[in-house]
Amino acid sequence: MSETTKRPRRAPGPDERKIDAERSRRLLLDAALDEFSAKGFAGARVQDIADRAGVNKQLINYYFGGKEGLYRELGRRWLEREAEFNEPSVPLDELLVRYLTHALADPRGTRLNAWRGLTEQIDEIPEDLREDLSDLERRKAEGELADDLDPAAVMLLMTAAVAAPVVMPLAVRRVFGLSPNSPEFQDRYADQLRRIIRHLAAADRADG
Repeated sequence: MSETTKRPRRAPGPDERKIDAERSRRLLLDAALDEFSAKGFAGARVQDIADRAGVNKQLINYYFGGKEGLYRELGRRWLEREAEFNEPSVPLDELLVRYLTHALADPRGTRLNAWRGLTEQIDEIPEDLREDLSDLERRKAEGELADDLDPAAVMLLMTAAVAAPVVMPLAVRRVFGLSPNSPEFQDRYADQLRRIIRHLAAADRADG
């Protein structure tokens, strides 16, 4: 065969196309999380997401049906990750620290939630989007929370406690005199959150 003769281009097999598609989806989701967490949904541009991912922006429509579909897929992916460490058998103080560890390791989701809270105006939350308090209600019945505590208030308190080091880093420095990224702060804060949550238990549970 002559050196100038071109070899025919081989079409990728089904497995190769599947791997390439999964890789493109993963790159787009990671890039979208970067952009949404930095700029919010309204401020993030499809072209910037595609450029960050290194793929054609048409793939966002192809795989996710557009920017909103990409945004919703990030929410679904978070629920999958959450299910990996949110176990009903784990004590509440340990569960809260697991959420904190996840938020500190990858703060993008927390930043995205902050953007949502500041920019999305929703007068009435649909039933399917409301926070499920059944686990906290069960824990209250089992004595992990005192009888006079409202699970909704406890949920809001825990959500804020996890988000605080990410969305209020200057407050962390003012209060603790430490960087929120430092191991010293993270260990100290996690220990204190455990202690605080244990103090929320019913008296007989705390005494035991």
